[in-house]
Amino acid sequence: MRKIVILAVAAAALMTSACNTVAGVGQDISAAGKVVSHTADKAKH
Repeated sequence: MRKIVILAVAAAALMTSACNTVAGVGQDISAAGKVVSHTADKAKH
């Protein structure tokens, strides 16, 4: 659970610093979702 929180904070920081366009926002949100999903899948196994 702690890893998920750390990754979510890191993803939020990257989103706010790297988003210059609406398309960039979508890409950053998608990347953050993939990181959270991957972490959740690893936690299951």
